[in-house]
Amino acid sequence: MTEGTMAQDDSKPRSARLPYFAGSIAAALLFCDAAAAQEATSVVSSLTVKAQPPEGYKADEPMLSKLTEPLIDTPQMIATTTRQVMDDRAATSLTEVFRNSSGISLGAGESSWQGTNPSIRGFNARNDMYLDGMRDFGSYTRDPFDLEEVELLQGPSSILFGRGSTGGVINQVTKAPSLQGFIRAEAVGGTDAMARGVVDLDAPLPDLGTGAAARLVAMGHTQDVTDRDQVHYSREGVAPSVAFGLGTANRLTLSYFGQWEDDLPDYGLPYLRGRPAPVAQNNFYGFDSDYLRTAANVETAKFEHDFSPDITIRDQIRYADYARHWRDTEPQVSTTGLTAATPLSAITVNRALQGGTSRETFFQNQMDLLANFHTGSVEHHLAAGWEIGPESSTPTYDNGLGLPATSLLSPTRVPFSGIDFPRVRVKTTAFTVGAYLIDTLKFGDHWEVSGGARWDSFDSHYVAQFLGNTVPTLNQPTTRQDVHELDQKPSWRGSVIFKPVSYGSIYFDYSTSFNPSAESLSQIVAVRSFNTGNIGLAPEENETFELGTKWNLLTSRLQLQAAIFREEKTNAREPDPANTAFNILAGDQRVDGGEIELVGKVTDDWQVTASYTHLHGETIKTVTGGPPLGSPLFNAPDDSVALWTTYQLPMNIQVGGGLNYLSQRYASLTTTPFTSVPGYTTLDAMAKWQVTPHIRLQVNVNNLTDKFYYDQIHGFHVIPGEGRTALFTVAYTG
Repeated sequence: MTEGTMAQDDSKPRSARLPYFAGSIAAALLFCDAAAAQEATSVVSSLTVKAQPPEGYKADEPMLSKLTEPLIDTPQMIATTTRQVMDDRAATSLTEVFRNSSGISLGAGESSWQGTNPSIRGFNARNDMYLDGMRDFGSYTRDPFDLEEVELLQGPSSILFGRGSTGGVINQVTKAPSLQGFIRAEAVGGTDAMARGVVDLDAPLPDLGTGAAARLVAMGHTQDVTDRDQVHYSREGVAPSVAFGLGTANRLTLSYFGQWEDDLPDYGLPYLRGRPAPVAQNNFYGFDSDYLRTAANVETAKFEHDFSPDITIRDQIRYADYARHWRDTEPQVSTTGLTAATPLSAITVNRALQGGTSRETFFQNQMDLLANFHTGSVEHHLAAGWEIGPESSTPTYDNGLGLPATSLLSPTRVPFSGIDFPRVRVKTTAFTVGAYLIDTLKFGDHWEVSGGARWDSFDSHYVAQFLGNTVPTLNQPTTRQDVHELDQKPSWRGSVIFKPVSYGSIYFDYSTSFNPSAESLSQIVAVRSFNTGNIGLAPEENETFELGTKWNLLTSRLQLQAAIFREEKTNAREPDPANTAFNILAGDQRVDGGEIELVGKVTDDWQVTASYTHLHGETIKTVTGGPPLGSPLFNAPDDSVALWTTYQLPMNIQVGGGLNYLSQRYASLTTTPFTSVPGYTTLDAMAKWQVTPHIRLQVNVNNLTDKFYYDQIHGFHVIPGEGRTALFTVAYTG
């Protein structure tokens, strides 16, 4: 079986997914029985455990174990979206969760990556997705059904995570078993054939020993997209887990996460003269048979042991397998005979096929030691650890011939009549070794110093077979690339924290990060040309300077944090003027910015999460053929705002609303004029009624004014956001 066939078999057939889903439903029924049987006798542990999921909108502790201090004393901007915020906003994808934070913007996918594709502080973060502190680099649409919260760590974090994290890191925190015992279920229906169901079952299992518990979360989701013809999303997911020893000194958690999707993907609208083409929002330029099928399977074992109240060791091992099979259509305006006077009705759109299969694997062991101790009068909070393991990526990229063009204004719906065939087969393997140490020293009640170092070895081996631009024939000659690279880099962090009072801090932080050329497990720079111009280059290097402050206000009900920062990439990749097929490390990019966030309870009845980010990104060093000197950065809006607030009314009724604002963004900086996308403001609203202690009814209306805006951007296409969408939720908790 070839790698391509394997990826297709793992992700394509719905019938292969039915046993997982049917088994989950059967297990759910058994869990309901177990939870009911335990309801009268279960006892919640009285032990206070660090990093329990927060209630409400405000989090006080980081869920990432490497961060040893409360959020108010952590010298880094960290925006946390809790489960309560996700539920109140009826978020059904991780991209919708991102709308709760400013400073993050969305990019569209292409053949080499699809699914969740964010940028943080003006730098792409698609390789900086983490699941419980371990890398989650598969190309799939991440659904938050199994998430307890999402942590957005802003600024370089290589000391914690290794390669990447130029603008920041997204850490998804999954649901875990507890000793509470509960049944939660919700059914969601909405406009454009939206239907969704989620069940979340938790039960203590005393027959399996002290502190034993199990949890099962399952999800099914299907929807069309408001004001986007033909586009359809469908996915299922299941996440069982079992824990032993909760509330004791030895804790073991075993978990599995599986998600499968079968979509008719959206590649949006083409650009025309440097702007999104002025066409109807619902124009669809693809084929009814376009598809994106993915499968994510993640298996994790975590063991924790407390040697004492001050010393804990944590070991986590994971195997993840991601499969993808896709064929989609990107619209590109034909430039043949195109002039400034050409009417829209005479413009033709070429349909560019993007397709293939891929499979990625990830196997890693991660160990952390957390220790609190004193040297004289100085208190230390130390975190140290290592990670080791292999990764692989085996995509096959297809070419397409004979795809019919269509009208810009009135695209036709015709069956797919082209030919797709393999163009390039790639296999990249990598082996990662990393070790870190961070120590926070406390000098009395007012001063803290935090410093640390990390060393990483990233050993990659890239092999590609190029088959040609035409349909393969027997004994057709091929070309082959075989590249081995070893990147070894240190990362640093140093911070000073001043605490004028116990509920406030002022800090300065310096951090570094790096980006190897094979960071995404590929040496291919652009799938359209299959250019491998980064081969042989040393990693890009990044550093940040951040001055910030954090305050717990109103008796710790409300948290305010703010920072100003400079992030700089000191040797960005640029085209070699002597040979533009290759890149050199000759660029310099800088982002100066500021952020402010307010989250928590203003009163007992009024909750809010609000943030504003300003970015000034520019190219400050370049070469001929690269972005012009002084040009802005890709997908880096100058200003962004995220606001959501709720208010509790009498009779168990709660209302809420919010807005998102994003200023103009640039999608390409090598065209004249630059390709740009206008800014936008969208409004959302919510109302819910707690009918009984167990039943909740909720209505959400997103994009209340039915704004036509551009959401996800790419250099060659742009995807509009959804039109006005209404969701109705019935939820049960018992």
